[in-house]
Amino acid sequence: MRGSTSISSQQSNRDLQQAEPKPNVPEAQNPDWIDMATEGVISLILVCLAVFSASVVVADDPYRFYTWTVTYGTVAPLGVPQQVILINGQFPGPKLEVVTNDNLVLNLINKLDQPFLLTWNGIKQRKNSWQDGVLGTNCAIPPNANYTYRFQAKDQIGTFTYFPSTLFHKAAGGFGALNVYERPQIPIPFPTPAGDFTLLVGDWYKTGHKILQQSLDSGKSLPFPDGILINGQAHTTFSGDQGKTFMFRISNVGLSTSLNFRIQGHMLKLVEVEGSHTIQNTYDSIDVHVGQSVAVLVTLNQPPKDYYIVASTRFTKTVLNATAVLHYTNSLTPVSGPLPAGPTYQIHWSMKQARTIRWNLTASAARPNPQGSYHYGKIAISRTIVLANSAPLINGKLRYAVNGVSYINADTPLKLADYFNIDGVFSTNSLQSIPSGSSANIATSVMPASLHEFIEIVFQNNENTVQSWHLDGYDFWVVGYGFGQWTPASRKIYNLVDAPTRHTAQAYPRSWTSILVSLDNQGMWNLRSAAWERQYLGQQFYLRVWTPVHSLANEYDIPSNALLCGKAVGHHP
Repeated sequence: MRGSTSISSQQSNRDLQQAEPKPNVPEAQNPDWIDMATEGVISLILVCLAVFSASVVVADDPYRFYTWTVTYGTVAPLGVPQQVILINGQFPGPKLEVVTNDNLVLNLINKLDQPFLLTWNGIKQRKNSWQDGVLGTNCAIPPNANYTYRFQAKDQIGTFTYFPSTLFHKAAGGFGALNVYERPQIPIPFPTPAGDFTLLVGDWYKTGHKILQQSLDSGKSLPFPDGILINGQAHTTFSGDQGKTFMFRISNVGLSTSLNFRIQGHMLKLVEVEGSHTIQNTYDSIDVHVGQSVAVLVTLNQPPKDYYIVASTRFTKTVLNATAVLHYTNSLTPVSGPLPAGPTYQIHWSMKQARTIRWNLTASAARPNPQGSYHYGKIAISRTIVLANSAPLINGKLRYAVNGVSYINADTPLKLADYFNIDGVFSTNSLQSIPSGSSANIATSVMPASLHEFIEIVFQNNENTVQSWHLDGYDFWVVGYGFGQWTPASRKIYNLVDAPTRHTAQAYPRSWTSILVSLDNQGMWNLRSAAWERQYLGQQFYLRVWTPVHSLANEYDIPSNALLCGKAVGHHP
């Protein structure tokens, strides 16, 4: 299940629907690479990997090998056959289940007719932006070619995802779950659940990704989505024993729409957001914005029957619902009654709920020390960056911008241009750290930053739609939400004690969101809108976290298998 063998789409969905005990994940080995009966071959491979990775990882950290083949296939998630992106024949893609500090060696074979990359949403890629899988760090994998990712789930636990970062492939699938479990010696702040469900939830279009991309290229915005999917389906079932408690890992893998999640007759105990253990508040429903992940505990403490699971769109005039069924294994009664109602209040309700999500200061995360031992609220801020999103017309076409700059991809990854000292690829002075009010323009924008800075970033949303912002390479403390314009006086309402750490934060309409970030991870890191239309049309840039001191303690060297493209062709890793 966790290797490279191809599994049908139907089988993949059945695997996702069944509650599995929390994995005691064995050391994964790829049967296509390793002859299990030949100890000499195994030893040789492990020796080679140890030599290759000597400067990268601790020798005791296990390796997991995967081979994934990316193809097109036809499924009908909303009743209409359409072309989707499969990984090893699966839609959604295979579920990755690993343990803190595991090393992943994943050979990705591209059988599409377009260049392709996967990015690992929320995996920090410590000292290793070479493996981030976005166009600012990696050359896309050409058709009928492959690239082997090598990265570590370093000092992380929690609920994450992966998805395509190239073109508009995300609208066709290619996404999947990436769950990182704690090491056995690290306690978790709740009893071990009886099982573990993964729910990949998101908006969906019946229109193919190439047509959607052409529409965006012509200057049009995306239409309203056609539906909501849960694990690639409009309807599915999850089964569990009465009286037991299960973990539901919920990720919004959609393109643009915030969602509300709830289960008929059951309460949701929040225990984790994107690798951060939280105060265990209980909710009857919870908002999950684009790119975000949460984990909740649900106790099957109701009479034995079937119950609705609902994901519905938020802040939309037309409300779309996706339903699944929570089936008690001793149930003889099918699901019935109206769908459980979602929140009737909109922005104020959602912001109020967001403020209740707080860090569990006494819980350990990936390391034995409590999360609260890092007193982020007592660290002096080195500088403040205010980022205002906008939707300007540039050359008569709709674009999206950050502080008036709409990003365009270069033909050479910025990381390669930086490493090989190639001029003319990106600009470090086109994007200002505060909005200037000047007319919008297009640039390949990079904002320089120094390693070990501690910075404040304010997402100022002057538009009428919810924004969702993601930063690769980091998590950050979401310290404040507020209405209107941010000012320095807004810091009076910051949570400087137990704000949660996340990799994706929402900014509500005509409002602001503030985060604090410790820039302790050198590299070229993408800061982008998680709403894929906005990212595709320019609401992104790169943060170059750098120090003049070259050291493997700060950043790993370029991989020997790095793909070269654009102006980097002819250089040698």
